[in-house]
Amino acid sequence: MDEGKILACGAEVTSANIGSDAAVVDCRGLHLAPGLIDMRVFIGEPGASHRETIATVSAAAAAGGVTTMLATPETSPPVDGSATVDYIMRRARDNAKVRIGVCAALTKGLAGQEIAEIGSLGLAGAIAFSNGSQSVRSSQVMRRAMTYARDFDALVMHYAEDADMARAGVMNEGEFAARLGLAGIPREAEVIVLDRDMRLVELTGARYHAELVTTSLSLEIIRRAKGKGLPVTCGTSINHLTLNENDIGDYRTFLKMSPPLRSEDERLALVEGLADGTIDVIVSDHNPQDVETKRVPFSEAAYGAIGVETILAAGLRLVHAGKVSLPQLVSAMTIRPAEILRLPQGRLAKGAPADLVVFDPDEPFVVDPVELHSRSKNTPFDEARLQGRVKHTFVNGAAVWTERARA
Repeated sequence: MDEGKILACGAEVTSANIGSDAAVVDCRGLHLAPGLIDMRVFIGEPGASHRETIATVSAAAAAGGVTTMLATPETSPPVDGSATVDYIMRRARDNAKVRIGVCAALTKGLAGQEIAEIGSLGLAGAIAFSNGSQSVRSSQVMRRAMTYARDFDALVMHYAEDADMARAGVMNEGEFAARLGLAGIPREAEVIVLDRDMRLVELTGARYHAELVTTSLSLEIIRRAKGKGLPVTCGTSINHLTLNENDIGDYRTFLKMSPPLRSEDERLALVEGLADGTIDVIVSDHNPQDVETKRVPFSEAAYGAIGVETILAAGLRLVHAGKVSLPQLVSAMTIRPAEILRLPQGRLAKGAPADLVVFDPDEPFVVDPVELHSRSKNTPFDEARLQGRVKHTFVNGAAVWTERARA
């Protein structure tokens, strides 16, 4: 690596031809991959620095091997103006260890009533457009947003959920919710909006990314859309791939998420969808919450969990279980997000940005929230046994994380 770029890679790089002045990192017994790209991260600034800051979330990302994050627009104020885009980019430049891309608001104030100025936001530096964790309820507004985005060749990212069906629920609808005495959210809440969006994609031709698909019914819709050749991609969270509703156990609020954790059958369907390529991207859905909003009864607790620091280790659960291959897992966290966002990173190739992660896929550890770098500690993997330690993380050729030697 030199001047932030990969100069050469593969068998042509040997100790004999790199030059005597080159610094060498010994990676024997380890794996080298492109730095991970996380397409759904709440960064906390502006407006919620008590939950997270750009400095803390980027430190967590570096420790987890994530070298690029896409910041959600759910800040205060929302990212619906060029000034807010500029603010985040300047704060990231001054305080972040990793790259931070801006996902701007699809509608003004994220209210779902009037489309945002997609053209000017793109000129300011936004690389995608989303309504955060709120679906655009109006089909007409969504059609206009997609049409406008298409004209600017902008990427629309949408969280599909029928708010009316989901409003009363707090976890996945089914037998387990009934036994806990909690109101459920049916799978159809996700499916209804996703199906509508696919029809609007077919109508408008806009590039569309379903941010979080969590049901087998949603996968069927995505498969049909891709089969028609529509410009559609989708992602799911590492939580929905590795956890299910039973993990909530005795009302564990750190596992209260939106969309909710589904049944084991649905989780396995998602894993299969990742293996067969239906699911393009894995995200952490990093959503820090402070103690006051989590140490309350389950029905009153805030949604969300942190995850940017544990996304790789949690994902390696699927590899160790033989459900997906390591290249499949890494692809969904690197090259596929890069292709969707049209970024140059996410690949090991001559001339590509030197964003790299070196990790041991087999080293075991127990997750201790105190050791995590996020300002909030609401990890769903509290005291979980995981395998996979990040040893080094490089951004633009510079080391931003090196694991300290352990006694």
